[in-house]
Amino acid sequence: MKSFLSKPRPGGAANADSADARPRGGVRALVAGAAVAALGLGLAACGGSDSDASSGDGSGGTIDLVAYSTPQTAYEESIEPAFSESSDGSGVDFQNSFGASGDQSRAVEAGLPADVVHLPLEPDMTRLVEAGLIDANYTDTEYNGGTQNSVVVFVTRPGNPEGIDSWDDLVTGEVEVITPNPFTSGGARWNLMAAYGSQIEQGKSEEEALASWTGVFSSTCWTNASARDALQTFIGGKGDVLLSYENEALGAIDAGEELDYVVPDETILIETQAAVTTEADDPEAAQAFLDFQISDEGQRLWAENGYRPVNEKILAEYSDEFPEPKNLFTIEDFGGWETVATEFFDPAEGSVAEIERNLGVATE
Repeated sequence: MKSFLSKPRPGGAANADSADARPRGGVRALVAGAAVAALGLGLAACGGSDSDASSGDGSGGTIDLVAYSTPQTAYEESIEPAFSESSDGSGVDFQNSFGASGDQSRAVEAGLPADVVHLPLEPDMTRLVEAGLIDANYTDTEYNGGTQNSVVVFVTRPGNPEGIDSWDDLVTGEVEVITPNPFTSGGARWNLMAAYGSQIEQGKSEEEALASWTGVFSSTCWTNASARDALQTFIGGKGDVLLSYENEALGAIDAGEELDYVVPDETILIETQAAVTTEADDPEAAQAFLDFQISDEGQRLWAENGYRPVNEKILAEYSDEFPEPKNLFTIEDFGGWETVATEFFDPAEGSVAEIERNLGVATE
């Protein structure tokens, strides 16, 4: 079992509340504002002129980035400034939207302007592929469409007073677990699949692994839509343990929050995906931004913000900070997201919805 603190690096930040979105995308653009307002997304504008158009050759312009909630600080304080100072990104500004994965995907589908989309769940990317907003071959890249990885960890109070070291410690009925809503948050789905997989790794049957969820759910408070919101709930004093991305724990600790965390022996590799949209104003500039993220410089910036590089060479440079868990598994071990989304997370017939209904928990 490994429990460790991070080296100094930029910390986390809450979502901003507004953005000036550039109209684009025909009918979808007309409904984007209403869709975003209905979903309650947090938007953050980071400069730039609506009339600018980047050409990918260092001539400036604006890139609209739509992403899940947790990498906001990494993007705004590290990745974007470094790209803007590079030859390919010279003078480029960003308009950003960060929020729960499912909400973000639906907002882009409804017309939220996006040049680059970065989400943690393949089904949320697939929705945009089916809408014609992302090329179907977006995963045909060196790292299968990825720019960074993470793992699910236990975030605890300082010194881990409840002695939470394993998944079994979450089902004793003596600790309150914080995790976001699995029907809005990609992070929540990774958390639950980590819990499920931990039981399989211990030799349990699929039925026993599903049964173990009842114990976790009985101890869980999930009133938050996103992983970032759940972190803020935990920082605010609610709960004994937070299921979260490793990078969230690192960022919060480095921001001065009094927390600790444990990487359990059994956990899942969180593989996120990013793509240029088919409606990007300047697809060359948008692609240059993605290419920068998987360059050696970009990979080190992700590592310095608590994310595991997808480049194995760069990951090896940070082996002391990102030790490999004893039993690390992937979503492919359960049939991939297409299978998992249906069998586990379908809001009408999935295993999660059934367990929640049995416990009297709303699935919306």
